[in-house]
Amino acid sequence: MNFFGLHALDAGVVLLYVLVILWLGQRVGRRTKDTEDFYLAGRRLGKFYQFFLNFGNATNADQAVAVSREIYRQGIGGMWIQYLVLFLTPFYWFSSLLFRRSRLTTLGDYFTERFQSPFLGGAFAVFTLALALVGGGVGYTVAAKMMMALTPKAESEYSAAEHASVEMYREYQQLKERLGDGLEPEESARYEELNERHKRGELRSLISHTDPEVFYLAYAAIVAAYTVLGGFAAAAITDAFQGVLIICFSIMLIPIGLNRIGGFSGLHAAVPEHMFALFGSAATSEYAWYTILAMVIANLVSIVASAPLMATAGSARDEMTARVGVLGGMFFKRFIMLFWALAGLLAIGLYGGKLHDPDLIWGHMTYDLLFPGAIGLMLAGVLAANMSTLDATSVTNSALFIKNLYQPLRPGRPERHYLNVGRVVTVLVIFGGVAAAMVVDSLLELFKYFISLPAVFGAAIWLGFVWRRLTKSAVIAQVVICFTLYAVIPNLFQVLECTRGRAAFLVETAPRVTVVAAGALAEDVAAGRATTVGETIRKQHVLEPAGVFFEKVVRIDPRDPASPRQGQGRFHAEIWVLSWLGIDFSRWSKAELVAMRFFFDAFFPFLLLFLISAFTRPVASTHLDRFFGKLRTPVQADPEEERRALEDAARHPERFVGSKLLPWPSFEIHKPSKSDWWGFGGSWLLVGLLVFLLWAVVNLGR
Repeated sequence: MNFFGLHALDAGVVLLYVLVILWLGQRVGRRTKDTEDFYLAGRRLGKFYQFFLNFGNATNADQAVAVSREIYRQGIGGMWIQYLVLFLTPFYWFSSLLFRRSRLTTLGDYFTERFQSPFLGGAFAVFTLALALVGGGVGYTVAAKMMMALTPKAESEYSAAEHASVEMYREYQQLKERLGDGLEPEESARYEELNERHKRGELRSLISHTDPEVFYLAYAAIVAAYTVLGGFAAAAITDAFQGVLIICFSIMLIPIGLNRIGGFSGLHAAVPEHMFALFGSAATSEYAWYTILAMVIANLVSIVASAPLMATAGSARDEMTARVGVLGGMFFKRFIMLFWALAGLLAIGLYGGKLHDPDLIWGHMTYDLLFPGAIGLMLAGVLAANMSTLDATSVTNSALFIKNLYQPLRPGRPERHYLNVGRVVTVLVIFGGVAAAMVVDSLLELFKYFISLPAVFGAAIWLGFVWRRLTKSAVIAQVVICFTLYAVIPNLFQVLECTRGRAAFLVETAPRVTVVAAGALAEDVAAGRATTVGETIRKQHVLEPAGVFFEKVVRIDPRDPASPRQGQGRFHAEIWVLSWLGIDFSRWSKAELVAMRFFFDAFFPFLLLFLISAFTRPVASTHLDRFFGKLRTPVQADPEEERRALEDAARHPERFVGSKLLPWPSFEIHKPSKSDWWGFGGSWLLVGLLVFLLWAVVNLGR
């Protein structure tokens, strides 16, 4: 028996999962008495729950989908869209310490206290809440696309329009496979038309029973129910259960997929050789080594502005628990990502060119490879991966609203009042993500968007922890300028007709044809291009034009080669600003353009902060002494000892001068302790180990 294409056994597994999650939330809810319980789990979480809280909060199914979809498009180098976070992980050793020692509830509190500016605290809250709606939309989109892939319609159920869309997609893929060999003039014109339709989203490889909007609402209701009951403690406890499901969903496709394709040797026989390059070249990939470096630096600036990090660190019983919990959870996620990468390579070998939307890869693999019951477990794992992030994030965002927006406007209310309002806000944030999901289609654009956008506040957070001279005026000005460049202009220019059709913005990179030496695949042997699988042959690789200022440049009428063109997708304001210097970006590759965007996103905020701070007034030194003294004072287990230690640090700031690494009075960079050296150095050893494991996975069977 099926329910809209989903087997009854699979539906039963998902239902059981939902009931367990609601039961856990209800149990924890009985112990939630005040806002500290709701927002920080009473600051009493140990290493076990800290591990799963950080693992669950950091691990989304949309990340697995993003990794597999980019590998499906670009080869193994595409995994850097997510795996670049590997090189950021050691820095969490310091950020978790700073967040725990700050003894605050939200990152909005950080801006209020560090710069004596409730306005900045409220601005960060508004910014994060808006970003959370889009981020929640990503999670809903991934789960919905998984359901769509698991519940396909039979071709006999297609409407005439659906049938035409699927047939055009098949024709498009057949012509695309022959691009390197050359097309006849009529075929070339037909390919151009179909390519335009594909860029506009008119071609489909499958049609589904699932109605995404109905799914979004049901899914949001489940997350809201257990999160509102127990708050952050419910998130931590359910994440421990959901963590097991995340591990299952990450691994279960691999053995069956390898068996289907003929093991690792079969994988290499089915996937082009250049797609196994860890660091792609600009000729064959959007992720050359310099692109990855740029994305790493931009993400390093951004990660500290992730609102849940203050809550996860603050919920730990002490600072070492916070540090071990975050590093353990983050590194385990990096290990699990190796399985996502392998799934992406298997998708190329098994389904290359068969799907119109790479975001459907994970769901299609599940539908094709797994059996009833296992499909339900996979779906439960995907839901768990998304819920484990949505729950903690929604509670954190509720705290931002209460602490940095609502409470300053309505002070002195009873604790129960703030708790109830916080629960209402949690529900609104969760359902707000549904609205975002309804307008989101491409996960890739959102991931690239999220890398740069948090840098609007991230630069000020990093610099505020180490430079006393950073001023409130500089932060406000930098936030306004960067938000305009990173968010307002990119979104405004893609909807205004005057900018979408402006000739100067419709520049594209020049098309390129490169010859790639690669091992012959089974299809090359069948076509007579080689005598044996693995034989080195030379293939033409066509790199089609890419938009310089817009993500895509498309014809208004895909059937007319002379049709006017217009920009589509994100407008890259960073490239536009740099073009004022006279740089001709049409000669650049897509990889170089992406790299330049992220280098700009990373360094431009710091440039503004240093320049503007030089001409504006800093925060009073007495307040800064108190703030930085707190950061130098370890968290005490006894509340009375904690109070005395903080008072002593505020009265005698001079006692910290001797521990400074740099003699300059404006900088608060202190000499690392033994635990700093061991934690940071050991983290880099783990980074090296994981890179080696990735290399080993890619080279098995070669």
